[in-house]
Amino acid sequence: MKAVIDAPLGCVKITAIIALILKGSIPMYAENEIMFPHHLIPSLETARGAQWDALIERVCAHSEYHEASLAFVLTMIRLNGCLGCETDSFRAMRGCEACALQTLRRFKGSDADLMTQFDQALVDVHQFAGTHMHMGIIVE
Repeated sequence: MKAVIDAPLGCVKITAIIALILKGSIPMYAENEIMFPHHLIPSLETARGAQWDALIERVCAHSEYHEASLAFVLTMIRLNGCLGCETDSFRAMRGCEACALQTLRRFKGSDADLMTQFDQALVDVHQFAGTHMHMGIIVE
């Protein structure tokens, strides 16, 4: 599946990104993914402050097909710049967990700023789920 990129914002169309998330990560080698995978969410719990930790706990309480989980993965894909990651890049060879932790450490905004990004991703996932009911996204 080819992702479509809006030149002015550099954002991937929500349809393409969520479809790729639901398909699962694209394996690179034996243990590395190209896009941030759901199974790494718990490893980010202590990367930021209390507000971030609460978000991780909230997301981990749901299935990977739940809108909150998908919104979190989408948020991390956007923050990490996963769509620009090349399989032979240093970032990809280090793996998604190391990349995500480094991105969160270097993020200049507050946890509230991250929550705003998560809330926007949640809106995007919710809109996508409303028009793609066959995808099996769990919406509350």
